[in-house]
Amino acid sequence: QVQFVESGGGLVQAGGSLRLSCVASGITFSRNAMYWYRQGPGKQREFVASITSSGNRVYAEFVKGRFTISRDNAKSTVNLQMNSLKPEDTAVYYCNSPFAPTSWGQGAQVTVSS
Repeated sequence: QVQFVESGGGLVQAGGSLRLSCVASGITFSRNAMYWYRQGPGKQREFVASITSSGNRVYAEFVKGRFTISRDNAKSTVNLQMNSLKPEDTAVYYCNSPFAPTSWGQGAQVTVSS
């Protein structure tokens, strides 16, 4: 059974930083790309960033230069370092893998105050 467990969310002021982590189980982590998505209040879930098994990264335009995705294959963990946070980054953040696209964790709530 595939499972994703996100952590590291919280409340932060605009301009601050947070680091999210997601531990994956039930997949061969090192062989799979990993994604971060987010869903803001009243909005649809949207792509944030991805990292392939070889370390290639892709970012949504609205986070380029502010967020960094990384992975630790030994710990089956994908991280999202978020800097220069804005109120519009307020959302629940989820990790996911194309290997199990319908498996979603509980997410990590990120709230950015102005």
